[in-house]
Amino acid sequence: MKTQHDEGFISIYDNYSLDSEIKNTEEKYYFIFYQRELLLVNNQVPPIKGLNEINIGKKDVKNCLYIGEYYSKDCFAVELDESFGKEKYLESNENFEFLDLYLVFDIDEESYLIGGRAIQIIDWENNHQYCGRCGTKTVTSDVERAKVCPNCGFTSFTRICPAIITSIIKKDYDDLDAEGKPTNKVLMARHSYHKYPRYALIAGFLEAGETVEEAVQREVREEVGIEVEDIEYFGSQSWPFPNSLMIGCICKYKSGEIKVDENEIVKAKWFKKEEIPKPPSDISIFSRLIKNFKENY
Repeated sequence: MKTQHDEGFISIYDNYSLDSEIKNTEEKYYFIFYQRELLLVNNQVPPIKGLNEINIGKKDVKNCLYIGEYYSKDCFAVELDESFGKEKYLESNENFEFLDLYLVFDIDEESYLIGGRAIQIIDWENNHQYCGRCGTKTVTSDVERAKVCPNCGFTSFTRICPAIITSIIKKDYDDLDAEGKPTNKVLMARHSYHKYPRYALIAGFLEAGETVEEAVQREVREEVGIEVEDIEYFGSQSWPFPNSLMIGCICKYKSGEIKVDENEIVKAKWFKKEEIPKPPSDISIFSRLIKNFKENY
């Protein structure tokens, strides 16, 4: 199912479209989640005629939401009820597996992308059952993906939280290469909330009223105490953990000495290309930013 672009990554829209009307195709795609884990059958999401074909009944389903058209077939996001017997179900269905989306990426990137959209729509459905303004139970719009309050008219669309991630590049004039030129280095930091002690790039959420450029400057200043300049847009990535849009940037070191905040960041330092550890996965735009640094600086 994968369709590679020249840039080396695939688009959610290669074989998917945001169709507004159900076509009632004979076979359908169901992206089925139980406690945020996606069901794969033989390492894929197969087209089927109905949920009963894979032994899932109406009583097992909490949400079943039409989300568009995938490979010219109707596509649904399904959330199984908390009472669903996962272990018993897997015992009786060979080659079925529930996996965290993070693991799905390395098995089938396209399933990861559509699954990421599916779980975010499920989250939106669950989190906007009532109006945030007056508390009235909302209804689903017939013309767009929105929750509408029948009392005050407030409309809630799907929510995405923008965040920046940036490579900070510095010419180190105290570390010259064989040709006598300053070595290019990138700043990487260890975050307190990471399960494993690895270095990553500076990242953080945008604040209300900020531009992307201002968010980069603020996050860098807050987390490692330095100033940056020449901020350039690099690329973006949907990040369904749970509902972010990662905006990748490249910037240059301007001034200051590293001073970590000791809250989010516990350690930070400058890395030469050969010192950078290989990312554990290509799932994140982080790996693309690192690849760009190694190849172009």
